[in-house]
Amino acid sequence: MIEPDSDPGQGPPPQRLPWMKLLPPLLALLVIVSGLSFLLLRTSSSSSLPGGAAASHAGGGYEGTLALPVKQAPAIALRNYLGRPVTLAQYRGRAVLVTFLYTNCPDICPLIASNLRVALNQLGPRAAEAQVIAISVDPRGDTPGAVARFLREHQMTGRMQYLIGSAGELGRTWAAWGVGATRDAGQPQLVSHSALIYGVSAGGRLTTVYPSSFEPAEIVHDVPRLAAG
Repeated sequence: MIEPDSDPGQGPPPQRLPWMKLLPPLLALLVIVSGLSFLLLRTSSSSSLPGGAAASHAGGGYEGTLALPVKQAPAIALRNYLGRPVTLAQYRGRAVLVTFLYTNCPDICPLIASNLRVALNQLGPRAAEAQVIAISVDPRGDTPGAVARFLREHQMTGRMQYLIGSAGELGRTWAAWGVGATRDAGQPQLVSHSALIYGVSAGGRLTTVYPSSFEPAEIVHDVPRLAAG
């Protein structure tokens, strides 16, 4: 007599659903992705800034990200598109917003210029406490005529000091501010570059940092504090 392999009353053995076989590798992938995200966030938050400072969290009454430890901002000494010499030191006593742009930029630079204009408009009379300085990252394309058109189109004529120069002159300023600028090999009219806005206090200290996607309200909030610093 042949005995049955199992008790007929118990029915067939339970079958594992196909998706259950995928659960362990999916969980492992989730752990890896979470770890990478954590590392990327840590790397982003500790990115290097001029003078060995590092981006920290918002605080101290500012909306922008703090640059700690707070140190004197690197010197700037270039000429604007009209050929007049401009230095950072000449704006002591005012909040200075420093950024790096180029006139042929198709997206980020126009956004930065437009949002800075909105911020200055919203500041009203207190806009006199601030000075915007843009430094070219494209010595070839940022001619005086191109800069004049850019400022006119973004309604920043007389409100933004747009500084230009030779590759050597600008390169020294990029290096001092930790700014990278690389021309696109396939499209030489385009330049990949650092796109931050740096808040410098009235005493000349690099105090805050803003991403290219900053909200104008952040600048409006911080300018009086930078001007008092």
